[in-house]
Amino acid sequence: MDILHTLLGEDIKAGLLVILNLIVIESLLSVDNAAVLATMVIDLPKEQRSRALKYGIVGAYVLRGVCLFLAAWLVKIWWLKPLGGLYLIYLAFDYFKGKADKAAGEEEEIDKSKNWLYKATVGTFGTFWATVALVELMDLAFSIDNVFAAVAFTDHVFLIYTGVFIGILAMRFVAQAFVKLMEKFTFLETVAFIVIGVLGIKLTASLYTHFSPESPVAKFMEGETADIIVSVFTVAIFLIPVITSVIFNFPKKHTIEPEVAEAAEDVLDKS
Repeated sequence: MDILHTLLGEDIKAGLLVILNLIVIESLLSVDNAAVLATMVIDLPKEQRSRALKYGIVGAYVLRGVCLFLAAWLVKIWWLKPLGGLYLIYLAFDYFKGKADKAAGEEEEIDKSKNWLYKATVGTFGTFWATVALVELMDLAFSIDNVFAAVAFTDHVFLIYTGVFIGILAMRFVAQAFVKLMEKFTFLETVAFIVIGVLGIKLTASLYTHFSPESPVAKFMEGETADIIVSVFTVAIFLIPVITSVIFNFPKKHTIEPEVAEAAEDVLDKS
């Protein structure tokens, strides 16, 4: 029992709820990451794509592993939490801006040629290695997402370790199941970014708790009750739409672009 308290915190049920949330969030992020990796290599010759993806996936594992070791250190640097919160808010904003642009008829695409790293390396190392370098840069960004998403749920070091480790496993095992799930329930990606935005707000609010630690609001936000509320909200916002979609077909199912799911699945198959 002491081991469980060490791993999950004082409230074991709350700790298990956090882990459940982390599995969902990290798996959905991994699907999104896989789709981006596929987009990065799509302009390479067919025989080079598989090799570039393998390098990218190895990089993803390595960088998440590094983050696993650094997580306990990162959480002690107080200003990284609000900075990470702003980053998560940016991710959510960028996602919804992309959807708005797409709805307005603007084609959403990733242009490698405009990236500073790609431009700096393509002339010296060629298209293939410049693409690999860009993929690794994306992996670094994804690994940061991984850590900040875990930290937003809890300050408990072992739970943060669990969250980052789940991110590693999700890239290899769990995310493929979520590709299938997202093919059926396409709104789950939007829900995931709503949650990411909420987690970003929670992390950014740590700026207030740092400077006013004795205020009632700060004590509430830093307490287990706030963590439980965020965890329950996360489970509910994923579960309720799925249930209503199955029973009432609202939100509607089967509106995904097949190539997006296929691209993500192809990347995950290669891992």
